[in-house]
Amino acid sequence: MDISFLLNGERVDLRGVSSTRTALDWLREERGLTGTKEGCNEGDCGACTVMVTDGQGVRAVNACILFLPQLHGKALRTVEGLAGPDGSLHPVQQAMVEYHGSQCGFCTPGFVVSMARAHTTGDSGYDDALAGNLCRCTGYAPIVRAAEAAASEPVPAWMDEGALPDVAGKLSSTDMTAHAPETADELAELAARHPSATLVAGATDVGLWVTKQLRELPEVIFLNRCRDLQEIEVTGDEIRIGAGVTMDRVLDLMRDHFPSYAEMLRRYGSAQVRAAATIGGNIANGSPIGDNPPPLIALGARLHLRYRDTRREMALENFFLEYGKQDRYPGEFVEGVTIPRQDDRLRVYKLSKRFDQDISAVCGAFSVRIDEGRVAKARIAFGGMAGTPKRAAAVEAALTGKPWTDQAVVAAWEAWEEDFAPMSDMRASSEYRMAAARNMLTRYLLEDLGAATDVRRVRA
Repeated sequence: MDISFLLNGERVDLRGVSSTRTALDWLREERGLTGTKEGCNEGDCGACTVMVTDGQGVRAVNACILFLPQLHGKALRTVEGLAGPDGSLHPVQQAMVEYHGSQCGFCTPGFVVSMARAHTTGDSGYDDALAGNLCRCTGYAPIVRAAEAAASEPVPAWMDEGALPDVAGKLSSTDMTAHAPETADELAELAARHPSATLVAGATDVGLWVTKQLRELPEVIFLNRCRDLQEIEVTGDEIRIGAGVTMDRVLDLMRDHFPSYAEMLRRYGSAQVRAAATIGGNIANGSPIGDNPPPLIALGARLHLRYRDTRREMALENFFLEYGKQDRYPGEFVEGVTIPRQDDRLRVYKLSKRFDQDISAVCGAFSVRIDEGRVAKARIAFGGMAGTPKRAAAVEAALTGKPWTDQAVVAAWEAWEEDFAPMSDMRASSEYRMAAARNMLTRYLLEDLGAATDVRRVRA
């Protein structure tokens, strides 16, 4: 593929780029910009963090799972590009020196880039902004102090990216094995003609196929240039979210509509992952531990799929057929998801070994409507309890019509085994998962009745 982008303020034009070459490998091997480190190579440690600027703003992303074609028409800035032309340090670099925020230095470039992104955008929520950067030497206190100290300094003039490259025209490989459609209509035609192609949105999942599984991807269709898949529409009755909307934007949206869902998304992944991952990708990959489907199912969300000009709509819960199998035809793709607007009865609980950006052992979502002290309607869904994201239909039935009390929750105890027979794995045993799911319902009841249930104090 032929691509153009800005690298540390200077235009770069590349010809014949492999569609699955990562930005990390190219930066280190071709440009000698070795400040960007390879750590986990799966988007977890943050040592490879770089800044990307495009029409949607400034983001920190993981270069290890960022394919080069995803940079087309954007601006990329590495740790080497944070200092000024005369060698002047960026405010966050200077603060890291003054506050002793670095020891071995391996993780430091990634931290500095994440801090520079926060500094540029005025983001002072450092616990979240730096959650995707891991350090094993200093601990985080001096790093956070450095970020706080730099916050009052102005953004350096040299950080202005100026005009992004003019890259009008279709982006595709010369051998036609990789494409980057500009619209959903173009995508629909390409997907129909290349039904075996891998659709790549944020690459936070597909990237690991390449870096960890060493898989070859014979045909690739990049979705990140389809602007009409990145639209959000809020009406009086519903919220329509395009499949290409990134999870950081979903998080911002849900803060205003379903705060408990938003709080789960704050832990869903690091800032780097949320800036790249899309809601459509998280649904379409069909993971039984994906964190988006349970709350969406509990809210009664509907999924929109498209094949050429033919569109289908279904309840999201019906999309997941069995482990590794979804109700999606060859050449068909997820176009968006619609969520009914309703009174906010939703609560979402994510249980994982690590608080931030960890895979869920169990993720439960609950929306129970109460009329005159009785359960009028219940929608309960889980991830991590079956081979697919799944509703607790028997538990819902056991609750419906009953008084909203702890006795009703206990009476539904046996119904859980009708719905779920969870597996045991490295994250949790079957027994632990079942106990956790039952306890989540109890927590929902207690919270709804006004009891204090938060045992961890989290700074906003």
